[in-house]
Formats: sequence, structure tokens, C-alpha cells
Amino acid sequence: MKQTIQLKRAYEPSAADDGYRIYIDRLWPRGLSHETFHYDSWDKQLAPSTELREWFHQNPDERWAEFSQRYETELSQNPAFQSLKEEIADKPKVTLLYSSRDHAHNNVVVVLGLLTGGIVGR
Repeated sequence: MKQTIQLKRAYEPSAADDGYRIYIDRLWPRGLSHETFHYDSWDKQLAPSTELREWFHQNPDERWAEFSQRYETELSQNPAFQSLKEEIADKPKVTLLYSSRDHAHNNVVVVLGLLTGGIVGR
């Protein structure tokens, strides 16, 4: 089975072709209600640790490469990441949701890279 994984900001409206929607963040997206934000799965344990997230947000432009490496290390030691891979194994279309304003430098970019074998942040 060919699987498609895409990224989408949580604030964009859900669409029929999103497939299985997974929100990957530790915090609820600001301003969105539980009634309007559609997701199929949300595991806060997949998000970067609070320490890593706060460190990265102090200077995201200069810290992106190191953040990517540190987050990959966290995920490689995180049982929730293996669970994620098992959870989506039979899903033909998966949308990874994030709340960051930066489309190119956020945690789901790293997750996508690990799930698809792409190189991130280097």
C-alpha cells in the first residue's frame, strides 16, 4: 500500500482528503474549540520535551538544525513514536497537524522526516 503523509496547520479547516489526522503538540492550539478542531489522535508524548521546545523557541532560526537532531534523539527513545508508526501503518492518507506559525521549522517536519526517511534540518 502506498501511504501519503502530509503536514497541515491546525488552524486550517479539515478536509475530506486529509485522511487520518494526528495532532502532534503538547499544548492545545490557542483559540480553537474542541467542537471545531477535528483530529483522530493526539498523543502529547510525541511532542518535543518542554525543555527542548522552550530552548528552541528562544532562537528558532539559529537552532533549527540542533533542535531537529535533539528531537530525533528524543523520538528514537520514545515508545510513543513506535506506537505512532504502528497506529498509521494501515492508513493510506495521514495528515500531521501542528499549531506553529512557522511551516518549515516545527516538530512535525521532524516527525515527517523520520516517518518517510527524509533528512531534516541539516
